[in-house]
Amino acid sequence: MDVQTLYEQIVEHPSTDEMQENANVDGKSPLGKLNRLAAVTAKQMMQDMLLSAEAKQALAENIIYIHDADYYVTGTTTCVQLPLGRLLTDGFTMTHGSIRPAQDIRSALALAAIIMQANQNMQHGGQSYPMFDFDLAPFVEKTFQRQLKKIRELVPKWSNRRKRAYAMSETYELTYQACEAFIHNTNSMHSRGGGQVPFISINYGTDTSTFGRLLIRALLEATRAGLGKGETPIFPIQIFKVKTGVNFQSEDPNYDLFQLATEVTGKRLFPNFAFLDAPFNQSTGTPDEEVAYMGCRTRVLENRQGRASVVGRGNLSFTSLNLVRLALMTQSLDRMFEAVTTYTTLICEQLLERYHYQANRTADEFTFLYRHIWRGGETLAGSDRVEPVLRQGTLSVGFIGLAEALIVLTGQHHGESELAHGIGQALIRLIRTIADQYGEKTGLNFSVLATPAEGLSGKFTVADKEQFGVIERVTDKPYYTNSFHLPVGTNVTIREKIRLEAPFHALCNGGHITYVETDGALAENPEAIEDIVRLMAESGIGYGSINHPIDRCLTCRTEQTMEQACPVCGGEEIERIRRITGYLVGTMDRWNPAKRAEEQDRVKHAAASDSR
Repeated sequence: MDVQTLYEQIVEHPSTDEMQENANVDGKSPLGKLNRLAAVTAKQMMQDMLLSAEAKQALAENIIYIHDADYYVTGTTTCVQLPLGRLLTDGFTMTHGSIRPAQDIRSALALAAIIMQANQNMQHGGQSYPMFDFDLAPFVEKTFQRQLKKIRELVPKWSNRRKRAYAMSETYELTYQACEAFIHNTNSMHSRGGGQVPFISINYGTDTSTFGRLLIRALLEATRAGLGKGETPIFPIQIFKVKTGVNFQSEDPNYDLFQLATEVTGKRLFPNFAFLDAPFNQSTGTPDEEVAYMGCRTRVLENRQGRASVVGRGNLSFTSLNLVRLALMTQSLDRMFEAVTTYTTLICEQLLERYHYQANRTADEFTFLYRHIWRGGETLAGSDRVEPVLRQGTLSVGFIGLAEALIVLTGQHHGESELAHGIGQALIRLIRTIADQYGEKTGLNFSVLATPAEGLSGKFTVADKEQFGVIERVTDKPYYTNSFHLPVGTNVTIREKIRLEAPFHALCNGGHITYVETDGALAENPEAIEDIVRLMAESGIGYGSINHPIDRCLTCRTEQTMEQACPVCGGEEIERIRRITGYLVGTMDRWNPAKRAEEQDRVKHAAASDSR
């Protein structure tokens, strides 16, 4: 693309498609435009200088999509799970000096926000604290000891029991305020890519200690309260880890916190739920071996290069396969399986090429990332190659449009036919088999990721429609269905939605999620949410979430599902919180046309009680 065309498309006459690939950033802002100009140029450099001829052709033919291609030339990675406890205990170094260890929960949570802000521009994807409760519990305890010491000095005549009760009450208030500040900070730090809020996730729910429980409760209550005027927080993405014997049964020590989590989900859409009892998520090890999820679905646990810990590891890069394009090209099952084999192999080779490019970068290009975050990075000198550290990351093969591909091949998608469902599993199992073979051959952590397509959702469709025309239920809408999900308009019960998608979770070891859509009534019905979560657990879901509309009148602050105007005051300024590819957005003006069309097509699934 020449400079004049680039200027016209991005500065003078930007289209919504071009500027709103990501609903978390204002594409019309100066930084949005500058970043877009840089992105287009960097992608062209990647194609001209770093791709093999085979990968370049597959990209041009709309068969594969290289995610975060604008960052390819920088050699950085996608996402990481941060060692919060170690950083808070040992302190860390930043560009202009060192940061002392945290001394209480207020300084710990202030530093937790700063750490993510410092690390964000070292990489291009999300960040996660995989054991938020375990990491912060010691600092809640430090706060308690401070308060206890203070009260002993002020009122020495009080009984020890009264002193401890008062100190615990003060500790809770201070922890609540610290959680409240952390939530506000994570929604206001416009430091990602210079102009958007960092993609932040936190996992918690299994620390049964007194101070771990106190932290979880304070966090959930602060989330329920919302931002300054009661707005729903967009970040952090919160993930409650569900585990029998810890929080899932009435006799479990953290069952009360699980119930509180379902109440908060009804009001704020977070937390999501990670299921540690799913066969592929089970662990009997230490807390850092419990599965944790990043962003909207990424999962990094198994490790061919060492211990299967979630801390200090992340995804290096991923590339997605356009299953619809392959189905349109082949028009038969035999040829489809051959094509999937060919292009999954090509993707693995392309990921390996990108890995070698990343691995040849030196540690001083990403000082914070390798000095403090990635496991083993502290052993690297500035001029050392980062390969010894990156070998513990994952390389992921993604895919999009399984539903539409099955319609092309069988006339029905996997929510309409058991035959199509079986074929769908076989296709994804083939992708997993090839990824596993590459892992065995190279010793690297190849995995399969159920692609969270946002900008990609419409890009594939536009190009395929140009070549193959308008095909009913395939290219006649502006988007393809994400990964293995049932089409958003499929009229099935919650139980059926969960049953049909659950088998794909086990195949997608690089990340997965199942959503169910409900109406706004769930805000006042935590029992129904708990029923849905239990259905997910029983069915072998690894990670799940519940969507329902959250509308709020900005005039009178009424919260309920609204059409055009507020039924209480008649105000027409309505905040509409919806989920897009895993994260929340407070305005749909930033959604690209493909995702807006998808949101309009979403149907509500029958309540859990109706599906039994």
